[in-house]
Amino acid sequence: LKPLAWLGIALFAGTVFFQLVNLPVEIDASNRAKAQLVGLGIVPVADMPAVNSVLNAAAWTYVAGTLQSILTLLYYASYLVGGSSDDR
Repeated sequence: LKPLAWLGIALFAGTVFFQLVNLPVEIDASNRAKAQLVGLGIVPVADMPAVNSVLNAAAWTYVAGTLQSILTLLYYASYLVGGSSDDR
């Protein structure tokens, strides 16, 4: 059963790697959106502080999700390495 669990961890590590690679892209997307909203006249400059708050919060959700995935990966890996009291 342990080899299958390690396979699951390896696959999950792949998704964590993808999140880490994708994180700068997502953060930059918020910055590009801010420029586009003003540049295209969709949002007046006076409303930009509120838009900045919302788009910054959106970017932080990606950071939080990535951190959560890293911690979950470490939890499962440490569980397998340490084993449970039944395995000893």
